[in-house]
Amino acid sequence: MTRAPRHQIPASWVALVLLSLLGWSAHAQSCQTSSDMDEATRSAISTAAQRYFTMAAGGDTASLRQNAIPSLAGDFSGTEGLVKARQPDLVGAQATVKSLFLLDEQGVAPDPNAEFFCGVFGKNGPTPTAAKFYLNDLPPGKYAIALMSSASPKAQVNFSLILQQEGAEWKLGNLFIKPMQIAGHDSDWFAAQARQYKAKGQIHNASLYYQEARNLITPMPFIGTSATDKLYDEAETAHPEDFPSDGKTVDLVDKGATYKISEIYPALFGNDLDVVVKYQVPDATNANECFQSNMAIMKALLAKYPELREAFPGIDARAVDANGRNYGTLMPMKDIK
Repeated sequence: MTRAPRHQIPASWVALVLLSLLGWSAHAQSCQTSSDMDEATRSAISTAAQRYFTMAAGGDTASLRQNAIPSLAGDFSGTEGLVKARQPDLVGAQATVKSLFLLDEQGVAPDPNAEFFCGVFGKNGPTPTAAKFYLNDLPPGKYAIALMSSASPKAQVNFSLILQQEGAEWKLGNLFIKPMQIAGHDSDWFAAQARQYKAKGQIHNASLYYQEARNLITPMPFIGTSATDKLYDEAETAHPEDFPSDGKTVDLVDKGATYKISEIYPALFGNDLDVVVKYQVPDATNANECFQSNMAIMKALLAKYPELREAFPGIDARAVDANGRNYGTLMPMKDIK
């Protein structure tokens, strides 16, 4: 139902080009911000969002499923797992609705590439209260997006919902729960660190820290805002050409062996933000071979990018085969020699 924004084109160009093309689409979309809605609609969406937050905070996944649209209710395991995993962060939390958007998808069939531009867009893209949404295979109907934040004694999180109108009710279409801090640091801190690494010429560290800054400020994977666009544009100034991106692999050579690296990104393990490196193997079920190649990958990665030792406490190497199976090995930097 959803997809991530396409990052290879500058956000401001996407906004200007697509706004001019929407009128030619076989599907028609419209979007209202909270200030555009009538009071009854705004109140109904906000009330539904708060109700679903209360269910999630209480771990009441049965009620969430009961109030979900059929497609989500029929495959609810992912949502249930997310709520259970994040429930400790929600216990005792108070939620605040930050932004509401009302999306109207018109037509007679699902739209393979629905794109909504909500609010005011200038020459540099969305203004601070505006947002862009990109959704795949969206059936005709009315949808609402509620962006919320919550704070508990344990954590601050972004709690975001997609709702679909069925009669007078707003049903749960999907939910996203993302921490606003990692290891005690927020998006602004990671962006500041990225700038420092960039100033020292460590563009690989800078790129990875920009990734984490964007991840923390993005409440759901298919939204674009002025804040996310600004970070994207800034991150492009520290984009390393020898990192994999946009589905393209890069070669990492070690002792005559060539490994196809598919992804390099930061991820939280316990309280540490480590580097994950994924690479292609014929068979990820051979544990002994994968462990050996994982260790070789870590050493080769640090030989090529020694700066990573300064910014991250560990590396998680993951051998991934064509069937999606993977074998991972996590090692502290100090033990990779």
